[in-house]
Amino acid sequence: MQSTQNPTQSLMYITNRPDIVYTRGAGSWLFDSEGKRYLDFIQGWAVNCLGHCHPAMIEALETQARQLINPSPAFYNEPMVNLAALLTEHSVFDKVFFANSGAEANEGAIKLARKWGKKFKNGAYEIITFDHSFHGRTLATMSASGKPGWDTLYAPQVPGFPKADLNDIASVEKLIGDKTVAVMLEPIQGEGGVIPATPQFMRELRELTKRHGLLLIVDEVQSGCGRAGTLFAYELSGIEPDIMTLGKGIGGGVPLAALLSKADVAVFEAGDQGGTYNGNPLMTAVGYAVIKTLTAPGFLEGVRARGEYLRAKLLELSAERGFEGERGEGLLRALLLGKDIGPQIVEKARDMQPVGLLLNAARPNLLRFMPALNVTNEEIDQMMAMLRTVLDSL
Repeated sequence: MQSTQNPTQSLMYITNRPDIVYTRGAGSWLFDSEGKRYLDFIQGWAVNCLGHCHPAMIEALETQARQLINPSPAFYNEPMVNLAALLTEHSVFDKVFFANSGAEANEGAIKLARKWGKKFKNGAYEIITFDHSFHGRTLATMSASGKPGWDTLYAPQVPGFPKADLNDIASVEKLIGDKTVAVMLEPIQGEGGVIPATPQFMRELRELTKRHGLLLIVDEVQSGCGRAGTLFAYELSGIEPDIMTLGKGIGGGVPLAALLSKADVAVFEAGDQGGTYNGNPLMTAVGYAVIKTLTAPGFLEGVRARGEYLRAKLLELSAERGFEGERGEGLLRALLLGKDIGPQIVEKARDMQPVGLLLNAARPNLLRFMPALNVTNEEIDQMMAMLRTVLDSL
C-alpha cells in the first residue's frame, strides 16, 4: 500500500527546514519545485565556490563517470594524483590526504598532530583551539570547537583541547605546557560570525609555536579555496603553517576535503589513516576542475575586486541604517546589525515574492554573505536592493 504522507517526513529531523524543495540551480540562482527562483548568497554555506552547476564541474563529472568511479583507496588513480600535485604546487605543503568532509579532514589533522607528538614530543597530545571556533561535528572536532553548548551536548568530550581567545597571543601562551603539541585555528571564524584572525596575530602565533616546537594547524574548510580573495587564507599574513585542512569549496558542491602537511609532519604509517572513499576519482576529478578554475589567470583578482565591491555596499547600507559596520575577507563577509534581527531578515528575504533571497545569520545580530566567487556586481546590486526591501518591511 502506497503511503500518503509527505515524502519529506521520511527524513530524520536534524533542523528546522522551510517547506521548500529545490530542484535546479544555475550560477547564483536556485529554483524550487513551484518554479520560484532565489538569489543565493549562501551557496551551500560557502561550498559552491563556482555557483550552481558550473560547466567545468559538469564536464569533469561526466567525463570521469564514463572512465572510473571507484577503484579502491588501496590503489592510486589519475585524478587523485593530479589534484594532489596541483594543491602542493599552489601551496607551501608537500603531502595530501583526501577525505569526504571538512570534519573528516580536521579529524585527520588531530590524529596527525597526536601521532607527531607521540613520535617527536614525548607523547604530547593537547591541541590549543579557540573560543567560538567551529571544526566539525564528529566527537573529536566538536570537542575541539569552541561553539557554546557543545561541551555538554554529547558529553563526555574528547579531552585535550584547551581554549584560547582569538587575536590574544597571551591567552595562547599561558595554555602551553608539556602536553601541548599544536595550535589549531580558523584564519577566519566563519560560524563564529566571520571574525578574522589579524595578520599580526597569525605572525605572532607562528613565532610562538616555532619557539615552543609546536605545530600550527589552519582549518581552511570555510576560508580556503579562494573564499578570502587568496587561494588560501594563511597567505594573507605571509606565514607557513605545518598542517592545513580544506573542505567545502575544494569540491565546489561535491563531497571532497583534504588534509595537507609539510613533509616532515607527514608521519602516518600503514594503517594509521584511511577511508573508503579517500581520493575517489569522481570527486577528485571535480576538485581538479575547481582548483584549475580558481588558479586561472585573473580569477582571484576578480574575487578580491568583488569582495571590495560587496564590502563598500555593506558599509554604505550600514551607515544608511545605523548598523555597526561589516567585517570579513574576500567574499566571506558579515553585516553587523547591532540587534538580534538576523533570523527575521533571513526568513522574510527567503519568502519574498516573486523572487526570493537566500541569506544566513551565523549569529542573531549579523548576516553572513557567502556568494559564489564568480558572482557579478549586478547580482550584488540586486541582493542589496532586495535586502533594503526586507529591512523596510521590518
